[in-house]
Amino acid sequence: MKTYYFVRHCQADGQSEDASLTPQGITQSHELAQFFSGIQLNQIISSPYKRAIQTVVPLAHAKQIKVQMDKRLSERRLSSQPMKDWYEKLKLSFSDLHMTCEGGESSLEAMNRIVEALYEQIKSGRDHTLFATHGNIMSLLLKHADPAIGFKEWEQLSNPDVYILKYFKPDHVEIERIWHK
Repeated sequence: MKTYYFVRHCQADGQSEDASLTPQGITQSHELAQFFSGIQLNQIISSPYKRAIQTVVPLAHAKQIKVQMDKRLSERRLSSQPMKDWYEKLKLSFSDLHMTCEGGESSLEAMNRIVEALYEQIKSGRDHTLFATHGNIMSLLLKHADPAIGFKEWEQLSNPDVYILKYFKPDHVEIERIWHK
């Protein structure tokens, strides 16, 4: 069995790539470091977005692990244009994985890139890896592991949130939410 952790970033002041953690988000990042204090980690891989990096900096410092960047962990781009009905489009994208909006990526495209990042670690034999990412892309990874996961589960994610993924073999993956704050 191999063990992987997926962390949704702490509370941030926006959705742009350079959005920072709020003061509460900074406090949460230290709580997250404490949460992982007794958990073995061999590496930390983060989305290059500022809020994801800031989420794991206290943890990386405590564990003396360098944070690696992987753009495949970046948040899914629903559209390149502002949309008044983005919430409805996002909801639809969980049932129609091929749906795309102008300048955006489908759920399937986003799912494939985060799954690729995970399976790269599995194939390399790396274990006890923490991935710092975002809500939509993380929920798509969870959906890959359990097709019953959808929009409702995305809505229930918190900032931060933590899931453990246990990989036994390709046909047996278990996921569990372990952040309960």
